Amino acid sequence: MSKRQEAKYKIDRRLGVNLWGRAKSPVNKREYGPGQHGQRRKKPSDYGLQLMAKQKLKGYYGNIGEKQFRKLYQEAVRRKGDSGENLIQLLERRLDAVVYRMKFAPTPFSARQIVNHGHILVNGKRVNIPSYQVKDNDVVEVRAKAKNFAIIMESVQSGERDFPDYVTVDTGNFKGTYLRAPNLADVPYPTQMEPNLVVEFYSR
Repeated sequence: MSKRQEAKYKIDRRLGVNLWGRAKSPVNKREYGPGQHGQRRKKPSDYGLQLMAKQKLKGYYGNIGEKQFRKLYQEAVRRKGDSGENLIQLLERRLDAVVYRMKFAPTPFSARQIVNHGHILVNGKRVNIPSYQVKDNDVVEVRAKAKNFAIIMESVQSGERDFPDYVTVDTGNFKGTYLRAPNLADVPYPTQMEPNLVVEFYSR
């Protein structure tokens, strides 16, 4: 098992949820946490619930670093409207998240790697920054030389996930359009996300 895969499974076990809804998740077999005290029932405090909500959201998007995640929170609060919804929109505009939504990668971790390695074009220009904020109607596509990569081809053909309605994808040409930033209810999370608790966590 690769280190990256191992890390993903550790996140699932630690949080006690199948974050990405994958069949191979260890939580499908054991819902309790890791370690000798993992099976104890714990009643989390308000702080514990808020921390869990933050860890789930950070983990889902490929375990974003704390510094970067806090910046997203600050931007979400600065914008007009509901800060929790703003945070989700900022996360879903990340280029690696868009690559994952368009099924050009099987996991958020591999989506980040594909972007890092320069295999993605935005409006015809190569972008290798996973946190790049995709705008409405931006066209995202896989570079010609990467279209025959097994990981990308298998992901596009996989029936494991559906395309959300805020992207349109031409699977034959490995190209898609990002239509709009979604609301929380539009995002196909396999487990419940609570961005309002994340906002409470940071505003303590």
